[in-house]
Order: sequence, then C-alpha cells, then structure tokens
Amino acid sequence: MSATSATRSVTNKVFAIETPEGDGALVRRSIGTSSLRNLTPFLMLDHFHVAAGAGFPDHPHRGQCTVTYMLEGSSNHEDSAGHKGTIETGGVQWMVAGRGIVHAEMPVSAPGQPEPRGLQLWVNLPKKYKMVAPSYQELGPAQIPTAYPHGAGGPVRVKVISGTSHGVESPVRPLGGCWYFHYTFEREQVDVFQDLPAGWTAFIYILKGKLIVGGDAVPHDSFNTLVLSANASETGVRLRSASSDAEFMLAAAEPIDEPIVQYGPFVMNTQEEIMQTFRDYREGRNGFEAAHGWKSEIANVN
Repeated sequence: MSATSATRSVTNKVFAIETPEGDGALVRRSIGTSSLRNLTPFLMLDHFHVAAGAGFPDHPHRGQCTVTYMLEGSSNHEDSAGHKGTIETGGVQWMVAGRGIVHAEMPVSAPGQPEPRGLQLWVNLPKKYKMVAPSYQELGPAQIPTAYPHGAGGPVRVKVISGTSHGVESPVRPLGGCWYFHYTFEREQVDVFQDLPAGWTAFIYILKGKLIVGGDAVPHDSFNTLVLSANASETGVRLRSASSDAEFMLAAAEPIDEPIVQYGPFVMNTQEEIMQTFRDYREGRNGFEAAHGWKSEIANVN
C-alpha cells in the first residue's frame, strides 16, 4: 500500500443464514434479503450447496446477469436458446439474460465426492442493456487468469474472474462494468492492497477463515458479507489475513442510478415493464418464444 493509497472500510456487515432454496438446495443468502436489499447494481448473492438430484429446475430471467462460480463439484446448465454445458470446479458462467431466457441449473453429484458448492451473483443491467439478446461468457478453471500479489508461489492467490487485479486482467467483459475476484491466503498476517475503481459499489463475502479489512482491528468471520465504503478518495481496499486459511470473494461494480422494479428473476425499471414481462412470458414473445414449448433434459421436467 503506497503513501497515496487510501483504503475503503466496512460500512455494513450481514451474516448469511443457511435456508432452503430451489429443489433440495441450501443457500446462504445475504444480498437480496431484508438486511441487504439495495446494493446497486448487485441484486442477490447465494452461497449454495446441493444434495444428489437437487438443483434449480427450469426458470426464467429478464433484465439482469447471473454469474455462477463453482467452488467444488460441477453443475450442468441448459436453456431455451439451445445452450448447454457444464461448469467445472473453479469455472464460471457469466450469463446475460437480457430480454429473456429460460434455463435450468443442476449441479452434478457423484458417489464419494463432496456435494457441489458454489456462488451465484445476480447483477442488474442498465436500462440500455435490459432488452439485448441473451449471451454467455464461460471460462473453465484453466481459462481464468490468476494473480500473485507477492509473486508466484507466494502466500496469496487471486483468481481474476472479471476485472483487473495486480496487473492481471480477465477476458470476461461484463455489460455495465463489474470486477469479481476469488482470494485465497495461505498464511496469517499477510497484507494485500486491491485497487478498485473510485465510487464503485463493492463488497466482500468471506468463504473461510478470518479477514481484517481496511483499518479494522477486529477480524471478520466466515459467511459474513461486508459492504465497503465508496468515497471518491478511496483507491482500493487493504486486506489482511487473520488466519492461515482466509478465503473470500471480492466484487465491485459501477452503481446504476435508475429506478428498479424487481419481481423474482424479472428486473426492470418500471411496474409497467414488469407487467409487460409477465405478458411476454405468458404469451411467448419478445425473448420468451420458447418459454412454453421448451423443457430441459437435465431437470427431468415432465
């Protein structure tokens, strides 16, 4: 951290309580709950794990992005536009739902293997992108670049899912701008300074261990989401491991200063646009042409 660097600080802290979701899945949700509803442009953060045969069967989206990152195991996906594939451990799928898509996400369970675990982050789209054609950016674990702030083989590793960390840039190009990192520490009391664009909304979700942020004296524990300050003078955030197994996600994105009306997986700017989305979905048009004639194979929908 240089003399000209100013660190962000923690302004809010929310513990993610584990609750049932989907078909047999358990999720720890923080963003998107009553405790953390408005964190533009982030809409939801789920830390999920699923039992054998469980998952997230056919469901629609409009007006947002879904970012699925697998921590353990793998997950199959399939959608009404004809895309299908598998997200492997350490891989990511960045889906722009745009004007509309129906898809299924079914994690893969195998005998003797740990239950699939991962994160799904929902990111709002600016009005100008809400009705674009759906698209995907998918990276396998070997395609996600890694930064080593203390040099290769050092005690800190950063998987650069999107954005730039310590001179390493991801090939993912999110609409609207979003940085997303997976940090892993292998030693206690190691310092890192992560640059962040001034004024962007940012948060940390702690997966494991203990972490000290900014000028805090007391470490933060696992499963807490930490909202960071966003002053124009703050150039990034100071991070220090308070345990030898500290592991966390760090996300930052440009705020969207527009009205938002959300009904589940439909995210628009006005109530009328939400009502139009329901009409489009019901009548199979404007992006939902295949909504009623399509059923995924992976969810075994009858």
